[in-house]
Amino acid sequence: MEYKQLLEKGMKNLPERSVETSRFEVPNVRGHIQGNRTIISNFYQIADVIRREPEHLLKYVLKELATPGELKKTGFIIGTKVPASRLNEKIMQYVKEFVICPECKKPDTKLIKEDKFMFIKCSACGARHSVKVRI
Repeated sequence: MEYKQLLEKGMKNLPERSVETSRFEVPNVRGHIQGNRTIISNFYQIADVIRREPEHLLKYVLKELATPGELKKTGFIIGTKVPASRLNEKIMQYVKEFVICPECKKPDTKLIKEDKFMFIKCSACGARHSVKVRI
């Protein structure tokens, strides 16, 4: 067989789409509703995975949900009943805004505060972008 024939045969045998696994996956919220409150048990784990201060993430989520809440050693307690899907949505919103680099789309970033401004600095591509300090 010639090279071109072997190449065509090899290309036909390749799967149509390769499965892409990401090294950065934000865990889903784990918790339960107790009375009139929602208790998230893996909040610290989520903050650790996205490499952000739990207090910063907490402030963002509480402001987005417009609800009271507090951080305890056991987890995050929200003052109202909130479905896990809504919490996951708000955390992913936070990740897009404060974790993922707008240039290269990688999660290798740090939040840097200079004067009254906050910047997201990417360790992978070196880009630096300002972020809205809404919290």
